[in-house]
Amino acid sequence: MTNTSLKIEIESLPNSLRKEVADFVAFLKTKNKRKAKVKSREFGYAKGKIKLSNDFDEPLDIFKEYN
Repeated sequence: MTNTSLKIEIESLPNSLRKEVADFVAFLKTKNKRKAKVKSREFGYAKGKIKLSNDFDEPLDIFKEYN
């Protein structure tokens, strides 16, 4: 449907239905804005932001009696 034919169709509607069309267009615009904000995650984005201590794999002192 071309812009012109769409405009003709909308103009042929009664005023109450034109208001519904306008509300629906506003809804579609807000729906589109919400989707645009979602970005895909980039692999490796947090690389280097988390550090583990050198003794990370060592047994904890509180478990010495179980060794």
